[in-house]
Amino acid sequence: MLHQHLLDTQGLYCPEPVMMLHSKIDEMQSGDVVKVIASDPATQRDIPKFCQFLGHELLDQSQE
Repeated sequence: MLHQHLLDTQGLYCPEPVMMLHSKIDEMQSGDVVKVIASDPATQRDIPKFCQFLGHELLDQSQE
């Protein structure tokens, strides 16, 4: 998936990845896409809730 921004939060734990995502989104233009890489399992739950609460579209989510 094409993205304009990359946010690597590997090694960080809740709530840091979501806080960093919130800051990153503030810097972005409307229509931009950010790819988040995270190692904290809680982000599987937290990021979709963050997007839903603030009205952002979650394009894809996967786990490796």
